[in-house]
Amino acid sequence: MKIIVGTTNRAKIEAVEEIIKDYPHLAEAEVLGASVESLVSDQPKSLEETITGAMNRARATFSDCDYSIGIESGLMPVPYTKGGYMDFSACAIYDGQEFHLGLSSAWEFPDKQITDLMIKDGLDMSQAINKAGMTNNPKIGSEEGAIGILTKGRMTRKEYTKQSLRTALIHLEEL
Repeated sequence: MKIIVGTTNRAKIEAVEEIIKDYPHLAEAEVLGASVESLVSDQPKSLEETITGAMNRARATFSDCDYSIGIESGLMPVPYTKGGYMDFSACAIYDGQEFHLGLSSAWEFPDKQITDLMIKDGLDMSQAINKAGMTNNPKIGSEEGAIGILTKGRMTRKEYTKQSLRTALIHLEEL
């Protein structure tokens, strides 16, 4: 069995490699990453745009495999939040015919300035947190992510990516 993940981001690929070990019908699958475009903004700003990006990544990598997976992080408007948006991860698993979708929990930056840098200035999250001085790591999105910094390592990018994978895998669970 082969699974292709539509990214070269190590945190996302490792999340898939670790999660499938919990599923007997997937545990022995070979997992490969592939560089593909999401065909949405670098920083998606809605639930629909983020899911579309994940689906585009999964569709673009489906070739000579059993499943392809697209994972996209994005912002979505959420009422009553400080900055008006929360970040989440969307996962789309494609079997060549159907998409199987899942989402992670969502979280908000405690400082509205970072959200404004993404929404008003058009920066992606890595650029925004670097500009705001939260980190000087340009590859933060492939490592612990902003969530890792904000939670002091209690949750990482890989961990919240796993949430979206687990909820998408509900559709492929052997009952």
